[in-house]
Amino acid sequence: MAEGAVEAPAESGGGGDPGAIEPERGVASIKLQYLTSKEHFHEFLETKGQEKPSQETEAGDPAGNELAEPEAKRIRLEDGQTEDRQTEEEAVEPGEKPQAQKRARGQNKCRPHVKPTHYDKNRLCPSLVQLDISGKLYLAPLTTCGNLPFRRVCKRFGADVTCGEMAVCINLLQGQTSEWALLKRHPCEDVFGVQLEGAFPDTMTKCAELLNRTIEVDFVDINVGCPIDLVYKKGGGCALMNRSAKFQQIVRGMNQVLDVPLTVKLRTGVHERVNLAHRLLPELRDWGAALVTLHGRSREQRYTKLADWRYIEQCVTAASPMPLFGNGDILSYEDANRAMQTGVAGIMIARGALLKPWLFTEIKEQRHWDISSSERLDILRDFAHYGLEHWGSDTQGVEKTRRFLLEWLSFLCRYVPVGLLERLPQRINERPPYYLGRNYLETLMASQKAADWIRISEMLLGPVPPNFVFLPKHKANAYK
Repeated sequence: MAEGAVEAPAESGGGGDPGAIEPERGVASIKLQYLTSKEHFHEFLETKGQEKPSQETEAGDPAGNELAEPEAKRIRLEDGQTEDRQTEEEAVEPGEKPQAQKRARGQNKCRPHVKPTHYDKNRLCPSLVQLDISGKLYLAPLTTCGNLPFRRVCKRFGADVTCGEMAVCINLLQGQTSEWALLKRHPCEDVFGVQLEGAFPDTMTKCAELLNRTIEVDFVDINVGCPIDLVYKKGGGCALMNRSAKFQQIVRGMNQVLDVPLTVKLRTGVHERVNLAHRLLPELRDWGAALVTLHGRSREQRYTKLADWRYIEQCVTAASPMPLFGNGDILSYEDANRAMQTGVAGIMIARGALLKPWLFTEIKEQRHWDISSSERLDILRDFAHYGLEHWGSDTQGVEKTRRFLLEWLSFLCRYVPVGLLERLPQRINERPPYYLGRNYLETLMASQKAADWIRISEMLLGPVPPNFVFLPKHKANAYK
């Protein structure tokens, strides 16, 4: 996902009312008529939740202003056609008689489940793909949240390149089923890679050789950006930036046994004021890396400061002619445009996709999308269907889908609808204040309480089991 000497938030690039009250630093600027207190916010959700209103119920506006959301529109796919949300009976071809539905049996007969309707038959063989992805939108390999169902959602909205979650090479070599599951590719992922984490040249090379024989991918990425202690203390992730001999052996060894391009994702360095990337990039080019993605922060920084795109711009020259992708703090098409002005070959999007997966569409169409709460619920419904298809529609599959949905909702609640903002665009380092949306569902989706996320999951997957407990795995505070 994505040092920086930049202390203050970047310019928003948006307009806004010159006479508007300047918001608190680090807080999203929301129109006054929508702001509320924490107590009133939760009281509203509890009251309306007991009344079980329709999702069009308005939150109310004492000033009498129009609070209606934009009309929900069908999502445009890349081929220019619309995606029709229709039942099986509506999907029957003209002149055909609908088949009588069989009586559902079993404890999960009421669970929603969608089987794959079509597969991309025109996907190129990986050997023909030369990784010419300049100018493409690259969805970052996101641990926990970057699962196959989530990647399918992002592909629908215009992500060009996808990558599986970080897989630990030792676990793969030991044959752990859960680790191999991270490498699974969906047919819609036309340019797809996998990311490996490891600290030793022999195991990384053996793993690369195994993957080369067993799976179909377009590239293999080495994780040199993971900041967590569990990985760092074992010499993997960011630690490789300080272990150049091992790093070189890993890159050269993997490159020798792979038939597909080898890429690397790294950070600016380990410590905040000691940048290392610009020294490593020319060496990576000589060692055989086909492309490098640079996250504009050090391991020490985490998300306490904005990504340093000035440093990324310097690194473009150091990497040339090897293409360099930049990563960090992209949440709008303006952010993406500024990033491309640094000379990078393309951009990788991480947290921005978690907050709003339709960001890829906004960038390609150069607009702010005031997406309605019903459209957002449809996206979650698609994710639930994809999850049941991927993990299964039995009790275990349903609850696995629910847990990953809840993890994602812990990010989605940070999104502020475009129609509520005083100043565009929303910045990724700004936390939303308490506000009442234009209807009950929009307000519910803004809640940062796990109990409300569970309530949303029940709309899609049915009631939770009595013993269900959810604790978000991702506890990093992106707004420090």
